Formats: sequence, C-alpha cells, structure tokens
Amino acid sequence: MPLTLLKPGESSIITRLGGNPQTRKFLEGLGFVVGAPVTVISSTDGNVICSIKDTRVAISKQMAAKIYV
Repeated sequence: MPLTLLKPGESSIITRLGGNPQTRKFLEGLGFVVGAPVTVISSTDGNVICSIKDTRVAISKQMAAKIYV
C-alpha cells in the first residue's frame, strides 16, 4: 500500500519505490530506500511529514504515493 494510507504515528517498512528513474533517485537521496523503516509524523493539506533514518522529511502527497510500504 502507498505511504499516504498510513495514519500519523504508524510505522512500516518500505517495500518498493514507484515512478520514473529520476523520481526514485530523488527519493533514495532523501533516505527512502527499500527495507528502511518509516514513520508518518503528520499529514496535512496533502503533505506528509515522515521520520526516516533519524531525520524528518516533508514530501508532497504525489511523492508519498510513489512509496510503497
């Protein structure tokens, strides 16, 4: 399921990344790699704030929909 379906406070493991190669490379640069644990901190106005690798990252809803957990 896409990351956008997780509720704030829920954690999961990244299983795959969607999108074109540039999008996947961008997400990997932010720390979104297969096998990494991710926690949704909050989701407001379509933006998702996640905790990944001891860092908080804000991404758009469109980007979050390309991350599968």
